[in-house]
Amino acid sequence: MYRNLVTELIRHERIVTTEAKAKEVRGIAEKAISLGKGGSLHCRRRALAMLTDKKVVEKLFNDIAKRYVDRPGGCTRILKLGPRHGDGAPMAILELVK
Repeated sequence: MYRNLVTELIRHERIVTTEAKAKEVRGIAEKAISLGKGGSLHCRRRALAMLTDKKVVEKLFNDIAKRYVDRPGGCTRILKLGPRHGDGAPMAILELVK
């Protein structure tokens, strides 16, 4: 489930999920972006093991990693929304910082 959330975060650069899932996915996404900044073949293979789509890995290494080369960390942001209408679960937006 977390692999799918990280893949969709990198694909769309913004996802809406529960706060608990957003807090868990944030660390995994930061590690994936750090792999993208590495740029080596070994980093690319580790990212392919972590993510579920090859096109997303290409986007990570070609576009997103270049955006955060000078940034030491903190590439994601969590914005809290209200509770979900159906069950009252606290919702949040997880997005990549521009």
